[in-house]
Amino acid sequence: MHFDNDDIPSNPSSNPSLQQLVQRAISRRTVLKSGLGIAALPFFGGLAACGSGGDSGTPAAVVEQLKPLKNAFVPLPASSGHEVVVPEGYVADVLYRWGDPLKSSAAYTWRGDATEGWIEQENQAGDNHDGMSYFPLAKNADGASESGLLVMNHEYVNYEYFFAPDTDPANWLEPWNADKAKKAQAAHGVSVVEVRRARDGRMSYVPDSQYNRRITGYTEIDITGPAAGADALRTSADPTGTRVLGTLNNCANGKTPWGTYLTCEENFNGYFGSTDPAYARTDLERRYGVSTSSGYRWHEVDERFDISKNPNEPNRFGWIVEIDPYDPESKPRKRTALGRFKHENAEVVVAKDGRVVVYMGDDQANDYIYKFVSDGKYDPSGTSFDSNLLDSGTLYVARFDAGDVTGDFKGTGEWLPLVQGRGPLTDANGFATQADVLINARGAADLLGATKMDRPEWIAANPRSLGEVFCTLTNNSGRTATDDANPRAANRFGQIVRWNEAGGDPTATSFEWDLFLIAGNPIAFPDRSDLNSGSAIITAENTFNSPDGLAFDYDGRLWIQTDGNFSNTGRHEGQGNNQMLVADLKTGELQRFLVGPSGCEVTGLAFTPDMRTMFVNIQHPGEIGSHPDAPKKPDGSVYGDNDIARDPTAFTRWPDGATAGRPRSATVVVRRADGRKLLG
Repeated sequence: MHFDNDDIPSNPSSNPSLQQLVQRAISRRTVLKSGLGIAALPFFGGLAACGSGGDSGTPAAVVEQLKPLKNAFVPLPASSGHEVVVPEGYVADVLYRWGDPLKSSAAYTWRGDATEGWIEQENQAGDNHDGMSYFPLAKNADGASESGLLVMNHEYVNYEYFFAPDTDPANWLEPWNADKAKKAQAAHGVSVVEVRRARDGRMSYVPDSQYNRRITGYTEIDITGPAAGADALRTSADPTGTRVLGTLNNCANGKTPWGTYLTCEENFNGYFGSTDPAYARTDLERRYGVSTSSGYRWHEVDERFDISKNPNEPNRFGWIVEIDPYDPESKPRKRTALGRFKHENAEVVVAKDGRVVVYMGDDQANDYIYKFVSDGKYDPSGTSFDSNLLDSGTLYVARFDAGDVTGDFKGTGEWLPLVQGRGPLTDANGFATQADVLINARGAADLLGATKMDRPEWIAANPRSLGEVFCTLTNNSGRTATDDANPRAANRFGQIVRWNEAGGDPTATSFEWDLFLIAGNPIAFPDRSDLNSGSAIITAENTFNSPDGLAFDYDGRLWIQTDGNFSNTGRHEGQGNNQMLVADLKTGELQRFLVGPSGCEVTGLAFTPDMRTMFVNIQHPGEIGSHPDAPKKPDGSVYGDNDIARDPTAFTRWPDGATAGRPRSATVVVRRADGRKLLG
C-alpha cells in the first residue's frame, strides 16, 4: 500500500517544461539529418570541459588506477526472480531488516507476524529503507576490520504487511486506533546503527551500541533558520513554531563534510486529512498536494494530522533535517533555509571559496530543481553541527533555456534566487517575509518562471570535476510530444540531465546543460530512430527504465538505481526487476551490476572509504499487486489488501526465505568474496 502520488502534478503554472525546451532547441532539419534526434546525443563527454576550469571529468591519473568495467566483473542479465543477484565473485549479505532490534532485549525481538506494537517498533529497524550514508568510527591497525555508523531513512510503511489482521474479517485494519497509527509513525524516520566489519569481510550490526537510535514520526526536532517561529509554523501544541514532532516520508539523503547526515522529507502531504467534510483547502495546501483524505488514516485518531483542527501542521514538514550521528543525545534540526518541497536528496558540495552548496530536487511531475548557497564558509578545522552553516544563505531554482544549437545539443540555464522583495516575490503576491518564500518555495518558483521537470529525483555531483552535476528525471507518463525531437507520447523511461556550472564554480548563477542519458528499451523498440530505444549507450544488455538513485563512489564511478516498471512485458520486455548499474565516465561503459527481488525498488547507496564494501537498500520487496507473476486467488482475481494481509508471503519471502512471516525491506552488504576492492 504505497500512497505515492509524486507522479500527479500539482503545479498550475504555465512555466515551460524541459520537454518543450528540447523540442524548440533541436530543429526538424537537424533531427532528420541525424535520423536519431536526441538519441544521437553523446552519453559521455559533451559538456565535460564546459565551465569546469579545464577539468574534463575523472583525471587521467585516477583512470589509470582503475580497471575498465569489462575487466572488473561480468555484467548481469536482467532477472525477474525473488533474490538479490550480484556478479560472480561477489557476495550480497543481508545486514539490517525491518524489525531487527537495536537492543538485545528479548522484548524487542522481531516476532515475524507484525503483532508488535509501537513500543517495540520504535526500538526496531523501521520500514522501507531508503537513502543512507556511512560514517567511519575506527579502523584496526591491520586494516582488515573496522566499525562505522550506518544512517538510513525509513520512507513509509506497507499497511498490508505492516499490521497483523485484527478482529474484523472484512477489513484487517479494523478496529483502527491511535496505537496502530503510532506504530506506523514509529516505523518512519531514520535509523542510526553501528556496524562492524570482521577480518573475513563480513559486516554485522551491533545491538546495544551506544550510537544506536531511532528518530521517528514523533521524535522532538528543532526548527531553525529563517522560517523558524513564523506564524505559519505555529500550532497550539507549539506556539513558538520552533519545535516539531517527527520527520516523515524520508526519501533520500545527504552527507556534510563536517560529519552530519541530511534526511529529506518527500511525500509528507499524504499523511494529512480532515475529519470535517466541509473543510475548504487553501491554495498552499493544493499546491503541495495536501488533501482532505489520507490512506494512512492518522488524522482519524491523531488530531495533529487533521488539517481542519491543525491547519499549520503540514507546513512543518517538507524540509531537510540535519542529524549528528555521533551524538545520540543531540536533537535533529529542520533547516528551513533549504526550502520546503518534496525533497528527494541533498547533494553537498564545497566551492573553492569555502561556501557550501546543496543541490535538491522536488520529486513531483512538473516541479523543479533547486540549490542552496551558504553565506558562511566551511572551516575543516572547526565547522560542526552547532555552527548552523545551513541556516543562512540563498535558495535558487533552476531555469533551463534552449540556448544555441550548433551540433550536439547544449542548452544554457540560470539559477533564479528565491529572495523576498526581488522580482515578483513581494507582499502583493503573498510573500511578505523570507519565511513566506521558504514555506511556499514552490509558489515562489512558479512566479520566477522555473522549468518544469520530469520528477527530479537524486542529484549527484562529480567529485572529479567541480561544477559538473547530474540529476535523474525518473519518468512522467503525462508528458506529450508530437515532433521529431521527442516522438514518444509519454516519458515512461526517464532520463538523466547534466549541467556544468559556469567557471566550474558551484556557486555560479548560470550553467550549460545537456541530456546525459535517455533511458529506453531497444528490445521492445529496436528502431533506434525512436526515443523509446533510449540513447545510443542503451543496449539490449543494459536496458532499464526510471532512473532514480544516483551516486558517485570514491573512485569517481557513477551508480544508477531504478524504481520503475518491472513487468518484463510489453514496452518493458527484457528489463526485468529494478536494478543497479554502474557507469565509467572515461570509457563510456554502462553495465548492470545488481538486480533486486520481485516487487522491490533498489535504492540507497553507501560505501566504506576503502571501496571494499557497498551498502544497498532493497525497499518494499513484493509490494502488493506489483509483480506480473504474483499468484491469483482461486477465482482468478488479483489479490487485494485484505487477501495479502492474510497471506503476506504470497508474492515473495525475501529476505528470510522459507522462515519468512513477512517480506521485509532490508539493507544488503555487497563485497567481493576475495576481499578486494569492489571493482578492482
